Amino acid sequence: MENKTIARSLRLLSQLMELHNENPFKIKSVANAAFKVDKLPYAISSKTIEEIEKIDGLGKSMSAKVWELLQTGTLMELQNILSATPEGIVEMLGIKGIGPKKIVVIWKDLGIENIGELYYACNENRLIEAKGFGLKTQEEIKKVIEFKMAAEGKFLYAQAEGLANTLHAELLLWLSNTETDPLLQIAGDYRRYCEIIEELDFIAGADDLTKITDSIKDFTPLEFVQQTENLFIAQSPFGLKIQLHLFPKADFYLQLFKLTGNVKHVEEVLSLAGNGPFTDEQELYSKAGLAYVSPELREGLNEVELAKNNQLPVLITHEDLKGSLHNHSTWSDGVHTVEQMAVYCKEELGLEYLGMCDHSKSAFYANGLNEQRIYAQHKEIDALNEKLAPFKIFKGIESDILHDGSLDYSDDILKTFDFVVASVHSNLRMDEEKATARLIKAIENPYTTILGHPTGRLLLSRKGYPIDYAKVIDACAANKVVIEINANPLRLDLDWRWHRYALEKGVLLSINPDAHRMEGFRDMHYGVYVGRKGGLEQKQCLNAFTLTEITSYFNAVKPGL
Repeated sequence: MENKTIARSLRLLSQLMELHNENPFKIKSVANAAFKVDKLPYAISSKTIEEIEKIDGLGKSMSAKVWELLQTGTLMELQNILSATPEGIVEMLGIKGIGPKKIVVIWKDLGIENIGELYYACNENRLIEAKGFGLKTQEEIKKVIEFKMAAEGKFLYAQAEGLANTLHAELLLWLSNTETDPLLQIAGDYRRYCEIIEELDFIAGADDLTKITDSIKDFTPLEFVQQTENLFIAQSPFGLKIQLHLFPKADFYLQLFKLTGNVKHVEEVLSLAGNGPFTDEQELYSKAGLAYVSPELREGLNEVELAKNNQLPVLITHEDLKGSLHNHSTWSDGVHTVEQMAVYCKEELGLEYLGMCDHSKSAFYANGLNEQRIYAQHKEIDALNEKLAPFKIFKGIESDILHDGSLDYSDDILKTFDFVVASVHSNLRMDEEKATARLIKAIENPYTTILGHPTGRLLLSRKGYPIDYAKVIDACAANKVVIEINANPLRLDLDWRWHRYALEKGVLLSINPDAHRMEGFRDMHYGVYVGRKGGLEQKQCLNAFTLTEITSYFNAVKPGL
């Protein structure tokens, strides 16, 4: 075993001991031993135990640990403390800028146990109020996590979006300087609004491909390398793979179609349409005897059959949304006040209503509302509704689903809200049976209006607890509970793959931004994207209801009214 490996083990042990608040003197001894071993000018593995004990700064106790590592390849004390530490907490020790002291605050005070949850907390501005943190530290941590995610070659749609738009504009400008009226589109997973992006595919159509190929070295934003006659590949500054496909204009729409859809969809449609040429994708579908299928639906499910029978859904648009539900303010862990959030929705977004859903009392880490503070917030909302009319602020709450499936307020408190979003935030380690039973009990609570982020997943970082989707959706149908499409790009939960089943069962979906600041409302367009991917129509989306319609709906589903 090399010196550096031994030093790393001892260093990790000292860090974990600090996390678990062990004897400071012992922690320092282990840390010093790690430093000493790392700096030795010879291989410690060549020494006897007696020789190791004589090394300055080690002594009998530390020498015994080193010897155990050399003889067994492991250290029992380290294994024991690792077993008492969540895996995600250990992983955090590798993040530059936060040591054991800060991780203790993250773990013990904020209840965060992995890097995905930490990244989500950074996006919610939850770290800036914690002891020893500030805005600068929070932003540094966020950047380090994003760099770590990028190193794995996978990106959230939202992370790829800015680059995709910028590159599209830059490529079009470059092509226009080389070619008259070039064609350019983004294809692939990005065009289909997939939630995880591994590469961006740009399709270019030109009359003179040789001219484009010869001048590609002049495209300065990226350094493209030619792979085949028609394919050039580059890497973005933060690690996203970029592919540029060049085709004659006559082949452009056929190739755009091929490089957009799922393989099954492409094969099925081309077996009916032939290989063109086509003047656009609409003509391609027309020659196949099909209604035009939007890119996001091209997943090889039942969309071709629906297109054949002219039964495709009229997909929801961002303009269809009339309000925003499930939002947080400074009453819990939000950045802006209720009034600031409401005025932004009214004046900047042109919405008709806002649903405030601050965290409930169990979410102590998020400054959740106890009963007295609920009363005070409701008084503030009453005053704001008079001031901002006809705009309406609905009194909501994001009530924690406790371990047994109950909500964390009594019925007397729950009945004071216009609507209740029920969500799981704690005890996430559950098997499918336990998680499903827990959700269904919450769904059966007569005061539950919306089931929030049903699996608790955080894309690229936390899988989410397993649930029996069909049973949960069936329970929502039976109890007239809406299911949230949490539009935060880290969540996008309910997964689009289950939207169709929910809609077939008559369950309403709600595109909720889970906004913790005014800018967070902009996330609703990611929710619209995955809603469209799942086949959502305006009439099936709760927050596409007008103010009059949603007021009637809340009154109709509220117990005792």
